Amino acid sequence: MEKIWLKSYQPGVPTEINPDKYASINEMFEEACKLYTNRPAFANMGTLLTYQEIEEKSRAFAAYLQTTLKLKKGDSVTLMMPNILQYPIALFGVLGAGLTVVNVNPLYTPRELERQLTDSESATIVILSNFASTLQSVLDQTSKKTKIKNIIITEIGDVFSFPKSLLVNWVVKYVKKVIPKWNIKNIILFTTVLKIGAKQTFIKPEVLGKDIAFLQYTGGTTGVAKGAMLTHRNMVANVEQATAWISPLIKPGKEIIITALPLYHIFSLMANCLTFMKMGALNVLVTNPRDMRGFIKILRQYPFTTITGVNTLFNALLNQPTFSSVNFSHLKLSLGGGMSVQHTVAMRWQKVTNVPLIEAYGLTETSPAACINPLNLTEHNGSIGLAIPSTEVSIRDEQGMALSCNSVGELWVKGPQVMQGYWKQPEETKLVLKDGWVRTGDIATIDEQGFVRIVDRKKDMILVSGFNVYPNEVEEVIAMMPEVAEVAVVGVPFEAGEIVKAYIVKKDPVLTIDAVLAHCHRELTGYKIPTEVEFKTELPKSNVGKILRRVLREE
Repeated sequence: MEKIWLKSYQPGVPTEINPDKYASINEMFEEACKLYTNRPAFANMGTLLTYQEIEEKSRAFAAYLQTTLKLKKGDSVTLMMPNILQYPIALFGVLGAGLTVVNVNPLYTPRELERQLTDSESATIVILSNFASTLQSVLDQTSKKTKIKNIIITEIGDVFSFPKSLLVNWVVKYVKKVIPKWNIKNIILFTTVLKIGAKQTFIKPEVLGKDIAFLQYTGGTTGVAKGAMLTHRNMVANVEQATAWISPLIKPGKEIIITALPLYHIFSLMANCLTFMKMGALNVLVTNPRDMRGFIKILRQYPFTTITGVNTLFNALLNQPTFSSVNFSHLKLSLGGGMSVQHTVAMRWQKVTNVPLIEAYGLTETSPAACINPLNLTEHNGSIGLAIPSTEVSIRDEQGMALSCNSVGELWVKGPQVMQGYWKQPEETKLVLKDGWVRTGDIATIDEQGFVRIVDRKKDMILVSGFNVYPNEVEEVIAMMPEVAEVAVVGVPFEAGEIVKAYIVKKDPVLTIDAVLAHCHRELTGYKIPTEVEFKTELPKSNVGKILRRVLREE
């Protein structure tokens, strides 16, 4: 298939980018700090840090890692924090020292944390005190497996000015009491790292495009987590691709982006942190987006121009009565990814904000962006968009042969953003990478205009009496009902095949199973209609709000 998607590009978007424009993320970061020195870079809980301040603090952090901890180029450092100011300081400090970042979900159980620490071979961890008890469990039970010897502990208010820092830390610990008791010996305080590091000499290492910037773990929803090796070149390429795509709309040094998705997740890391850092934007970090009242209060505080999220986040905001009172007059870009954006949610979002919800698609294995819809779309079109600059997409059959337009097959992606492979897992790498292509595991089609549509995940496809049922389609239909808040559809084993089961969270308590089935009979072919419907108070979700069908299947 020729690059038919290029003809649908928005005017002003280049077809190719230079993945070697910067030798590393560090070089790109240094340039942004020079261009936007006094501009605010990150905001959290009413505190702002400028690009100059982030650079100074991250350099001090890097110097401490080099001089006091004597970490060497290529060593990995685990970051276990939510969206707080310490995260970007540590992130750019670790990268600046020529080290590899290992992002960890702070809500991990001890078992999950131990698995990742052991696999990544991290000797150093930077962790918020709220989650130190989890780390203690790992150290107590499996200290022989992990290599952790340097434990840097931070508290939420550590970067705030005095006396706010003292007050915030006191309230979190003694009033809100959200820090479980822990007792770990020989810890290093984050504040100490910055204080000592500021007096040490930072030695700028030579960091090359081939060096691993991130061990970004993925696959938690499909099996044992695997560390995708993402190099500086992979990440720089994806930033360049994303920047090229949004350049007709986003202006350097003029933007404010709301970051509610956790920065340790690849979508937020790339789209919010790195791409908008390069653009000189102010990144407003939302530490707890589940606190909807607090979240909407933040939205009222800033004249934000961009917001990213997943379908469940947008849906949750729309279901808040006070959301419509937010000032959206400055909003230019709403970007949805991480999971399918439901048409119903997209239409409601556009009606409230007067800005279309642009759907994007990617994988951890592609750093992550692979396809994005043009920003000049007037409304949600149900596709994941077009292959971005310097990226190829292909629909393949089971034998890996390319298929023609409108055929259904597995989506393959190729480009400079494709990972180097899985850390210490050559066999798993062989299953996914082939001749520079990554096999996504997603079933998709490409139309004559180059727009890609995900039909479903291979593993989520339901086989009903020999017919393929795609959960996304059934979910879209059920989500059309105004009485439905959330829905997930899975296959349940039955005789030689499966039946369709729908799990629904009600928005209106009067909703009945009969009403759901009657609606489905009107909208779906017989074999696609759920045989079972179960109402739940909530659906299981990942750390970024992605509904976990796997958990429902296991139930």
